[in-house]
Amino acid sequence: MALVGEEFPEEVPPRAEEITIPADVTPEKVPTHIVDYSESEQTEDELQEEITKANVVCVVYDVTVEATIEKIRTKWIPLVNGGVEKGSRIPIILVGNKSDLQSGSSMEIILPIMNQFSEIETCVECSAKNLKNISELFYYAQKAVLHPTAPLYDPEEKQLRPTCTRALTRIFNMSDQDNNQILSDDELNYFQKSCFGNPLAPQALEDVKTVVWKNTTDGVQDNGLTLNGFLFLNTLFIQRGRHETTWTILRRFGYADELELTDDYLYPLFRVPQGCSTELNHFGYQFLQRMFEKHDKDGDGALSPVELQSFFNVFPYVPWGPELYNTVCTTDKGLLSLHGFLCQWTLVSYLDVHHCLEYLGYLGYPIFSEHSSQTQAITVTREKRIDLEKGQTQRNIFLCKVIGPRGTGKSAFLQAFLGRNLAAQRASPAELSFYAVNTVQVSGQEKYLILYEIDVDTEFMKASDAACDVACLMYNMNDPKSFNYCACIYKQHYMDGQIPCIFVASKSDLPEVTQQHGLSPAEFCYKHRLPPPFYFTCNSPGLPSTTIYTKLATAAAFPHLNDTELGAASFWLRVALGASITAVVGFALYKALAKSK
Repeated sequence: MALVGEEFPEEVPPRAEEITIPADVTPEKVPTHIVDYSESEQTEDELQEEITKANVVCVVYDVTVEATIEKIRTKWIPLVNGGVEKGSRIPIILVGNKSDLQSGSSMEIILPIMNQFSEIETCVECSAKNLKNISELFYYAQKAVLHPTAPLYDPEEKQLRPTCTRALTRIFNMSDQDNNQILSDDELNYFQKSCFGNPLAPQALEDVKTVVWKNTTDGVQDNGLTLNGFLFLNTLFIQRGRHETTWTILRRFGYADELELTDDYLYPLFRVPQGCSTELNHFGYQFLQRMFEKHDKDGDGALSPVELQSFFNVFPYVPWGPELYNTVCTTDKGLLSLHGFLCQWTLVSYLDVHHCLEYLGYLGYPIFSEHSSQTQAITVTREKRIDLEKGQTQRNIFLCKVIGPRGTGKSAFLQAFLGRNLAAQRASPAELSFYAVNTVQVSGQEKYLILYEIDVDTEFMKASDAACDVACLMYNMNDPKSFNYCACIYKQHYMDGQIPCIFVASKSDLPEVTQQHGLSPAEFCYKHRLPPPFYFTCNSPGLPSTTIYTKLATAAAFPHLNDTELGAASFWLRVALGASITAVVGFALYKALAKSK
């Protein structure tokens, strides 16, 4: 009542009416709803009901009556948090009222209670009669909710809690942009500006490092702040009652009160309309290249297993398994190259954009790219239907499904796309991947082609199961039963659609046998206005040919030209045939005329 009326009421009722303080008059700019409780008018059940709705509880005692102080320990705190686990307890503010009636302070008696119960945020002595510290106690109540101590600091151990240490360690590692385990002045200022809006003045920066240097043995190194120094600073903020500083840092990096990254941060709202696809844009690729270079400590243009583990240190789990090395190109030593690294990210952005956004969140894209969200690293392409209508596409990623019976060499076909011939594949067997992604040139432009090997037992239950940008129907030219499988798949799922198809005759280094189908593969392709089968083998001494992959990507990029090109080829075939017949007839006529002479 003193807070609202700004004067001491002459008649004080046992219980005040419920009050809501508007956001614009509070220091933290949040509305505050205050509910009073009277022991003489209300039951403990009514109190418990209100406690379950409360974010913070102010326990008021009379500084002149020691019995009311003892009841804090014996009654009120057990009533508020009895049986509740440590991390879930409601924060409590102790309020010593009637301080105007006592010349000294009750803090000496209160301190042991505060040390006993970690949920007690602070104690404020006030006087409703003199209006002393009335607004302050509600400020501390708000602060206890918005910037709670309990998740950050263990007052009994006088140290940061493990979850807080883990979160701050992750933030340190992200902010260490050159990955040398030290925050330089530039890195500290970037961090300061990102979290608080302004860089530190040079002298203030030196003062911070001096405080750390005086209080730690290894907090400052090479004129920069180490992880221990960073953790010490945050411990100091909390011990001095400046929890909001650490909370500002944590929330800037996406953490909620439970010190877990929020869904809003990791999974920002992102809609992909039907028929559209997702791709990393130049902002995303630039950011990821910087991250790669940060962790490529030896500067060899590749990430070793140790360097890759360092890259994933800011993740709660490692999202890529050993199949990675059979999904993208690697160096001669089998390490992950920058090209392979970007190819893998391209694959993730296309196949699972929400996981891609999550991973970019773990890397701190919104902080270190100066964009509000990682969604700005992703481009949504226009509908494929519009591409077909306009006869051109702006897409940079194409999906090719590789379909064929067992023993056709589909896995070898995927590995050949990564530059590995059969001998190289046998020399370094690793966990197989159903995907392979690499770049190809299409009309002078670099495009990403994703090959996806379809398991022979997969059934195409609906149209989307067969959907892709181009289908590669692969048969073994040395197996007489092989082509029939591909022909059936084509007739069932692709014959009446708009998806371009290319038949590939694999193992072309072996003798070709007659296929047990009504038509030969070449006749079948001609009948259905398809390009003739492409002969392929990766069982050769050098690098496998890339021609077929360029053909697949080109067909995917220009699906509207597929029949036209074939039609044009047939037309020129007819022209050539006609020219040959004319030449033969002309030559015969010339001979006849010569004889008559």
